[in-house]
Amino acid sequence: MTDPILVAANVHKRFGHVEVLKGIDMTVMPGEVRCLIGPSGSGKSTFLRCVNHLETLDLGYIAVDGRPVGYDVRQGRLHEAAPHVVARRRAEIGMVFQQFNLFGHLTVLENIALAPIKIKKESGRAAHDHGRELLDRVGLGDRANAFPAQLSGGQQQRVAIARALAMRPKLMLFDEPTSALDPELVGEVLDVMTDLARSGMTMIVVTHEIGFARKVGDVLTFMDDGHVIEEGDPHEVISAPTHERTRSFLSKVL
Repeated sequence: MTDPILVAANVHKRFGHVEVLKGIDMTVMPGEVRCLIGPSGSGKSTFLRCVNHLETLDLGYIAVDGRPVGYDVRQGRLHEAAPHVVARRRAEIGMVFQQFNLFGHLTVLENIALAPIKIKKESGRAAHDHGRELLDRVGLGDRANAFPAQLSGGQQQRVAIARALAMRPKLMLFDEPTSALDPELVGEVLDVMTDLARSGMTMIVVTHEIGFARKVGDVLTFMDDGHVIEEGDPHEVISAPTHERTRSFLSKVL
């Protein structure tokens, strides 16, 4: 039996008086592409941020590759891990945001190589060689020495994907990676993500791109109001949802 790459159990998260996650359970297997859909405010992005400990949990448990990212387990209880431990575990999880968050004063290749050099202590030569390989992979092999301002939004997001891959993550998180792009640039980013999925990368993708979820996803999860409402094979959930809330949502976005 293969162990899950991610296990989430009874995850709760609130901001002030607003409870955003209300008991999320989820298991993701190695190589699985899990797509999360749902209305704005349903908790999708907050859940992703909890996975790599950008947000702390109020209740529940999330483990990646068998270990909680932001906590140590001592005598059966969770305790906040030391910052250097959190950083080391978080380095195993790549995350691509809506905004590209590239350093404008660094070249494309320098953006990609920075974290492996600073966090994983790779040599500059090794990090730059790997960065060039990743740029070839995302179709930007000729833009290594360009600066972010010289690239289109789609190109910048592909650089952001390459930057996340440079850490050789076990799990990739995508938080609506195409939502900030002009419509004609969406396809080039989805093509890179599709290739990544076909290579066997484990991915959790928050997306409004239903076509991508149907084509590439292994499991589709519909969230609403902090709950998992429905999940299953993407074709089945999209073509024949069993929950009225799912039917209502899909009728508006398809």
